[in-house]
Amino acid sequence: MDQHVTSILLVDDHPLLRKGLVQLIELEDELALVGEASNGLDALRLAGETDPDLIVLDLNMQGMDGLETLRAMREAGITSRIVMLTVSDNDEDVVCAITYGADGYLLKDMDPEDILAQLIEAAHGKMVISDKLTHVLAKAIRKGDNNKTSLLAKLTSREHEILKLIAKGLSNKLIARDLDISDGTVKVHVKHVLKKLGLRSRVEAAVWMVNQSH
Repeated sequence: MDQHVTSILLVDDHPLLRKGLVQLIELEDELALVGEASNGLDALRLAGETDPDLIVLDLNMQGMDGLETLRAMREAGITSRIVMLTVSDNDEDVVCAITYGADGYLLKDMDPEDILAQLIEAAHGKMVISDKLTHVLAKAIRKGDNNKTSLLAKLTSREHEILKLIAKGLSNKLIARDLDISDGTVKVHVKHVLKKLGLRSRVEAAVWMVNQSH
């Protein structure tokens, strides 16, 4: 089986940081850079043109910031996996990014090798979040979360099965393969699961589910 090469679009307004990331990506055979942008508008245009597998997005940029860019991308129907790479470990930024549809949130102070390893995980359909931030999400979700048992009871056994796989960080495609059903069916189930649990994204669902087992 041919190894799938993951196309990446880099969005960051620091040329030096972009250069460092480009060098990292070039070291990895299964990652290929398809574009670089230094602002949100260029990023939106490039994402539409190149349809990358993965978009690595900075949070603090001049003009249109990372959160606005992320929201605009999701509203424009861009389905690429989007991972925030930022210096901000602000609770609100983390929760906002996940709510707007980010598939991961990594901090720039991680070792370059760790960043690369996480990007590869993200490329494989896993959800990636810097270790020190998981408690932020857990806390945000736990706020409205005292009736968890009754919520879980609302799920059908298939939905419960899918929720468990989401919690493992699997993408819809991988879940479909695992359960031998179509991607479209998985999408519908995920939508129902989120609605029943009152959650806004699959990342929230994953963190919520992980909390149930503690």
